Amino acid sequence: MRRLRLYLFAATASLSLWSAAPSFAQYSGGASRGASDQQAQEDAKKKKRDEEFGAGKAALPALRNAGPCPFAKVLYDAARYVEFKDNVEASAAVQYTGEIQKVASACAYRGAEPIRVQMQVLFEFGRGPRAEGGRKTYRYWVAVTDRNRAVLGKEFFDLPVTFPAGSDRVTLTETLGSVTIPRVAATVSGANFEILIGFEVTPQMAAFNHDGKRFRPNAGQITAQAAAAKP
Repeated sequence: MRRLRLYLFAATASLSLWSAAPSFAQYSGGASRGASDQQAQEDAKKKKRDEEFGAGKAALPALRNAGPCPFAKVLYDAARYVEFKDNVEASAAVQYTGEIQKVASACAYRGAEPIRVQMQVLFEFGRGPRAEGGRKTYRYWVAVTDRNRAVLGKEFFDLPVTFPAGSDRVTLTETLGSVTIPRVAATVSGANFEILIGFEVTPQMAAFNHDGKRFRPNAGQITAQAAAAKP
């Protein structure tokens, strides 16, 4: 178990690992029929994956909560990880990508008990045309804040990802069970707290995310293949 000041995080092993297509948008001037078909297949895979993610959500024991649960969400500027070769923002320069797609949480507390929160996080990872291997260790963090947005505790986690041979995309569900938030009195409800999650990103990555820029992880490879296919 990993301790975070007043907060206790017990990170478990990954629940599931699939080869799947992330929902990264790609910069392009137009789409071929093949690209449209590929997008349709990816949309279908994403729908199925989302259904499986919701169905596999672990539930806490049914308790009559003293109040609402803390709100768990992804910090927008740290929701995506896009690494470029030599810091060149181009599809052909993408090395590795990551995106936090969904966060599911449940809590339980009563009386003056601490708030116990279980979380599942759906990650999607990509290997771009400038990747330097089939393994990448990503780092993400989970933080607990109060209603005034003061950070009460923060913990970092390393998440090693292996891309299977011939695959440039991986989807991974990670379980955090549990996050325990002590309360000073029974009158303090979960609404007084937020749980935030995000990748550890550089200032350049944060600015890229803040501007709403997105890349498909294999964007450079698709562009190269399309160019090679032209007569």
